[in-house]
Amino acid sequence: MSLLAHDDPAGFILSNTRLQVVPHTPEISLWLADEITPIWRMTEEELGEIGLPPPFWAFAWSGGQGLARWLLDNPREVAGKRVLDFATGSGMVGIAAMKAGAGHVLGCDIDPFCAAAVALNAQANGVAMDFTDANLLDAPPPAVDVICAGDVCYEKPMTDRVLGWLAQAQAQGTRILIGDPKRTYFPKDGLTFLAEYSVPTTRELEDFEIKRSSVWSMP
Repeated sequence: MSLLAHDDPAGFILSNTRLQVVPHTPEISLWLADEITPIWRMTEEELGEIGLPPPFWAFAWSGGQGLARWLLDNPREVAGKRVLDFATGSGMVGIAAMKAGAGHVLGCDIDPFCAAAVALNAQANGVAMDFTDANLLDAPPPAVDVICAGDVCYEKPMTDRVLGWLAQAQAQGTRILIGDPKRTYFPKDGLTFLAEYSVPTTRELEDFEIKRSSVWSMP
């Protein structure tokens, strides 16, 4: 790993992750890190030395898994529609939307490595989705039919900003779907409960090996 990771993001991903079936959505395979891949146990300092931001795209987070599962089980929600997968990471939710029959999916994430991750994962699953690394929070919500947001409630300032932006989109008539395992800053009110799943994960990522993950709509 002498080259900086950003010199060849796709090559870095292929060399440092493995193509694996996602536990809660076996219809989908992703290039993911695990205990036998090099980046699994790298410290933040070591990641910085090779030019790699924390690789959130290399893991199938529980909120996204729940939302992806719900889309695959409820394809009418996205069939033929324009979908935005906000903070897409690996592209898992967007890939699920395409497999469920979405007309077009755009994944967005400010992590520059996500472009390569989404492209590789979409190819591995036989679908096509677009990607942008623009910070969409800096502009009015785009004109799409559905916005999916998985695992976006980590930090209070960001959670408040994202939820405010999603509320703008909802007011414009966009369907808002959120997947989250009820993290600390997940709102307790103002959302409609759709489903809950027991999602396999690991203690390295979450505090439990099985995480209860829920899917909600706004309002």
